[in-house]
Amino acid sequence: MDYTINRLIVDADIDAIDARTRAALSDKGFGILTEIDVKATMKKKLDVEMPAYRILGACNPKMAHEAIAIEPRVGAMLPCNVILREVDGGVEVSAIDPVASMQAIDNAELNAVAGQVRDLLAKAVAAI
Repeated sequence: MDYTINRLIVDADIDAIDARTRAALSDKGFGILTEIDVKATMKKKLDVEMPAYRILGACNPKMAHEAIAIEPRVGAMLPCNVILREVDGGVEVSAIDPVASMQAIDNAELNAVAGQVRDLLAKAVAAI
């Protein structure tokens, strides 16, 4: 099973894709809780150059509340990370597949919520 939902946007600029990603996520009820500029962090901490790579920690509050009510420790696995990375030919967007990430938790009710979140993330990625 793949653990991410992926889309390659050909001949794209990462800043433009970042804006489109945030808009698509917002349209599906997600906000961005965390942002990590991995490229800048690697340069600062290790003096290493790498292509642009960003991690957006996306959260749909309604779905997160539902998941936490079902399984209080699920917060250790939140938010849903979405990465943007420069690759040959464009920018790849990859969102975590919550169904895959929640397999460690044996809870059918939580798995149903994870499936709903996966559907929302897949729609957001497709809309970028």
